[in-house]
Amino acid sequence: MQRHISRLAAIITFIILWGVSAKAQCPTAVLASDLRAPTKIILSQNGNLLVAEQGNGPNTGRISILDPISGERRTLLDGLPSAINNLGGFPAPSGPSGLAMRGRTLFIVIGVGDAALLGPLPGTEVPNPNPSSPILSSVLEVHLSANAEKTTSGFTLTEADQFALQRGTELVLDNGKGDKLTIKLLADFPNVVPAPRPDLPDNTISSNPFGVVVNNNLLYVVDASLNRIWTVELNTGATAVLTTFAPLTNPLPVGPPAIDAVPDSIHLFGGQFLVTLLSGFPFPPDVAQVRIVDPRTGDNQSFISGLTSAIDVLPVKTRGGGDEFLTLEFSTNQLAQAPGRLQLFTSPGGTPAVIANCLITPTSMALDPKTGRLFLTEIFTGRVIEVTVAGL
Repeated sequence: MQRHISRLAAIITFIILWGVSAKAQCPTAVLASDLRAPTKIILSQNGNLLVAEQGNGPNTGRISILDPISGERRTLLDGLPSAINNLGGFPAPSGPSGLAMRGRTLFIVIGVGDAALLGPLPGTEVPNPNPSSPILSSVLEVHLSANAEKTTSGFTLTEADQFALQRGTELVLDNGKGDKLTIKLLADFPNVVPAPRPDLPDNTISSNPFGVVVNNNLLYVVDASLNRIWTVELNTGATAVLTTFAPLTNPLPVGPPAIDAVPDSIHLFGGQFLVTLLSGFPFPPDVAQVRIVDPRTGDNQSFISGLTSAIDVLPVKTRGGGDEFLTLEFSTNQLAQAPGRLQLFTSPGGTPAVIANCLITPTSMALDPKTGRLFLTEIFTGRVIEVTVAGL
């Protein structure tokens, strides 16, 4: 089957910045702007927001610290692997694409970057012999000092540092202000895997890690291009495939009969995982979904259905101890350049309440459970916004 556009880095370039209708529900406020393609956001144990930025060119990926009150941005780590990705025929940033934190250890997922190039035939790929970084499609493990989040001058990874990490060196970075940061390459996924075709035996498919969660002694990483969940052992860095998501049925007359699942976020929920499936071209409405995954077996089933371009999900505890679910959609109709949408499900099979339908290329959410404040990244606007959700 001809491979259609399934990588998020290529998918997002279908969307241009549109005007928002006067009828849109838009309870939003801008917290920070001028970020470098912000893609994932989490809340640190110190109450700061950590943002993964995919960059604007080779090795311009960055992790920023945002003050959730003032929106002041400080650099934590700059110079991370990144590149402009052209696999979908459109230039798009690809670099840091997932964050998880345990204590003062931060895990950073790095996406495909320019590890693969367009092949000679439509829908084909070939490895890039000269990628921008030697550690694309990887996971970095960063140990922060107690003062790392408080410092105003961050750390920078150099090209030489990236090659040292590839060789297995554990680096200690110094920002010249007495603060130190330790970083190592925990896992290095294959940049590409073989996908031979009759007309191109050397065809490949690239790996594009795009979300991560830590549970017990394992990391679980979703791969938006290979449609799988990787496991990574924290002690050894050994990787394995937990599960692979089957293609989805395309109900539209446009495009192939089956489309890629495109898993793009993963979160813990009651000892299991919730994974959003964006779905691939032509991004049919109501086909994207949230699946619930058993971390022991990889068995998974539909949990929330009827979504379009699903890109993130957050389980939320109600004041009475029940469970509700926030779902984030990149666009309600990508081909028509429709805005993204935030919805609240009081039950997985229930009718959702639309919270906001004015979002411009949203990619992830972080909820402060103490205050009920909800923060979203918008990749193309370079913004982090706050959305008001009544009752949280």
